[in-house]
Amino acid sequence: MTIAAAADPDTIAPRAEAALRQSWSGAEVSTVATLPGGASSLTYVAELTEGTAPADRVVVKMAPPGLEPVRNRDVLRQARVLDLLSADSDVAVPSVLGTDRGEPPGVPPLFVMTMVEGESFEPTNGPGDPPPFDIVEARALSAARMLARLHAVDPLAPALEGERTYQLSDEVNRWSKAFATVEGDLRPDTVDRCRDELLSSAPEAQPAAVLHGDWRLGNMLCQGPAINAVIDWEIWSLADPRIDLAWFLLMADTSRSPGLRSGTGLPDPERLAAVYEQERGVPLEAIDWFSALVRYKQAAASALIVKNNRKSSDPDPRALSFAGIIAPLLDGALGYLRRAEGQIP
Repeated sequence: MTIAAAADPDTIAPRAEAALRQSWSGAEVSTVATLPGGASSLTYVAELTEGTAPADRVVVKMAPPGLEPVRNRDVLRQARVLDLLSADSDVAVPSVLGTDRGEPPGVPPLFVMTMVEGESFEPTNGPGDPPPFDIVEARALSAARMLARLHAVDPLAPALEGERTYQLSDEVNRWSKAFATVEGDLRPDTVDRCRDELLSSAPEAQPAAVLHGDWRLGNMLCQGPAINAVIDWEIWSLADPRIDLAWFLLMADTSRSPGLRSGTGLPDPERLAAVYEQERGVPLEAIDWFSALVRYKQAAASALIVKNNRKSSDPDPRALSFAGIIAPLLDGALGYLRRAEGQIP
């Protein structure tokens, strides 16, 4: 996805300052710099040079100029869930310090949040050397417990009023629509079969919970074994909590595609599921169906990434290689569906 060019940092400082002064009248913002990463919104770090705000640096999250701030570009929606979680949960997130609605699309909305220290590292495919074995293990187990605490947050909280609750069929159809935009080697013969079997065998949904949407260690800022903050809330939603859990377990499954790093200390998916289940106190049911769903999801997302890279004048070789994992992911999904139906142990 292509987004509008980043805004002039000189225009961001006074807006961030005004947002902070909603709570801290003496706050002054300077030295705004772009933070890398993210495709749906723009992220900056800035210095607090004066005032009584509770940080020396802050992060500014802004919708891209020139585009309507909807769906994953709706930064104020992200601020709303962060506000809820930081005030009334045991989920580690940055604190929202102020917001500015702007005048979109020309003047996009933004919010200011605390700058949380820590490293973000994905054990199976992150660049560089992984942290020590015991550190990765501790982070992953903490992430499993924290995910259970996220799913215990009240989805009917006033802060979430008006949010749509997504059904299991919505999730299947979302990725089916993604597959409809690709062809050739990016759309194996098993795509339609996988979709049809997911829809026909969907289990009874559990009560909706607050979902992160991409729960994995790469979206967490950590120091040593501790998770200081879960970041990147662009695609949070209200839906069956097993969608979030199954995605987290998939990210821990080094067999999902070739070339993934193993032997890092990352616990196997079965152990992580058991830790989550114990923390949440709710029996896991039909997890095989959700394991199939997230493989279908990753296959569709990979197809979109490859399609977009093939159009690029400077394609990313690693992204292009994702074409080779689409068919195996779909085969894996069908295998989990057979297990869900009791056809294989």
